[in-house]
Amino acid sequence: MNDIHLGALFTALIALVLLSAFFSSSETALISLNRYRLRHLAKRGHGGAIRAQKLLEKPDQLLGLILFGNTFANILVSSLATIIGLRLFGDSGIAIATGALTLILLIFGEVAPKTAAATAPEPIAWPAAYIYSFVMPLVLPLVRLIGLLANGLLKILGFNTNRHRSHGLTAAELQTLVRESSQHLPEQNVNLLLSVLELEQAQVEDIMIPRAEIVGIDLDEPWDHVLAQIKSASYSRMPVFNGSVENTVGVINVRRLFGPLMDNTLTLSKFKRLLREPYYVPEGTALTTQLLNFQTENRRSALVVDEYGDVQGLVTLEDILEEIVGDFTTSPLPDNTDIINEEDGSFILRGNMPIREINRELAIDLPTTDASTLNGLIIEALETLPTQGARITIENVQIDVLSVQNHAVDTARLKFIDEDNEPNTKSQTHGAG
Repeated sequence: MNDIHLGALFTALIALVLLSAFFSSSETALISLNRYRLRHLAKRGHGGAIRAQKLLEKPDQLLGLILFGNTFANILVSSLATIIGLRLFGDSGIAIATGALTLILLIFGEVAPKTAAATAPEPIAWPAAYIYSFVMPLVLPLVRLIGLLANGLLKILGFNTNRHRSHGLTAAELQTLVRESSQHLPEQNVNLLLSVLELEQAQVEDIMIPRAEIVGIDLDEPWDHVLAQIKSASYSRMPVFNGSVENTVGVINVRRLFGPLMDNTLTLSKFKRLLREPYYVPEGTALTTQLLNFQTENRRSALVVDEYGDVQGLVTLEDILEEIVGDFTTSPLPDNTDIINEEDGSFILRGNMPIREINRELAIDLPTTDASTLNGLIIEALETLPTQGARITIENVQIDVLSVQNHAVDTARLKFIDEDNEPNTKSQTHGAG
């Protein structure tokens, strides 16, 4: 080494520091790649992405190669720096070289390249993937030996090296991903994606028409009354029953009655022949599941029954689709009296209004775990039947019962309160006096 020119030693030292920087930056770049974008680019035939994806399928071998190369380069850097230090400063050159080398490697060999790679991984990852794909077969035996030794140590320490990390996302994680990407997508598309993801968290009872509000045709009524009801029907499909919805005998497609009605040939017997058997689904069915059920069963509505077989409500395909795309009714003058906006900023709500609809319309997050309607939420919070004047407070939302009918909330007032000035309790009650 004493015969080698000092300039050559400095050149070799700089080259090795750059090599160390390459290993450090490529490690960070490859590990930081977005796995979903990587798969997308690989499917489109991007050469760098294809090679990077193949390398990342065996991360132990890739890291073994990178760390072996980086360690080897750093050892050579240390040796050359020591030689240069001894030539320039004698025995004290070792200490000088150690201090200078630590600073140089930290800045130029680690921090700067890793920061650059983390900021923009792809421009570094693609060329590195080409290089590593060529080098890997040449040093594979050594890399495998390093991997075996490292995996053996990890197993001794209790780590399962055979378990591969899943890159799948949960629905909640997908929602976060969509929200974070909202700046790159039209607002309508973002809302549509979020609605689809939220669909699996809801069940049929969250959106069903309650039993008491089901509009159907009662065959126990006089036939003239039934005909009048059919002619004035505002629904395309209606349940048909004897006496009550518990005795449903079928579902009628009102459109199929237009011809006989026009010809004045619709009779009770012909009406019954046009009925389709009722379709029942259990409570607790997820909306995503029911959407598929409607498709496979070629149905547009279903009666929701509880564990005892009692009818609890009616859910329609339109109800589920509106959860995704919003209200698509063609009525020019929608009559929505469920929410009345007061001048003081409060809202008057119907007690039977679904909590999901309240959350969507008012952009709030009332809990839907234990109740599906506003009335159910109030009863759950009060732990007793509601009375006029009762109040509950959930975070910064205060709800006052305005009127009660048949032991259920008829109307309630919702307003937002300052959490700093109001008690932040789950619920509190005030008697009507």
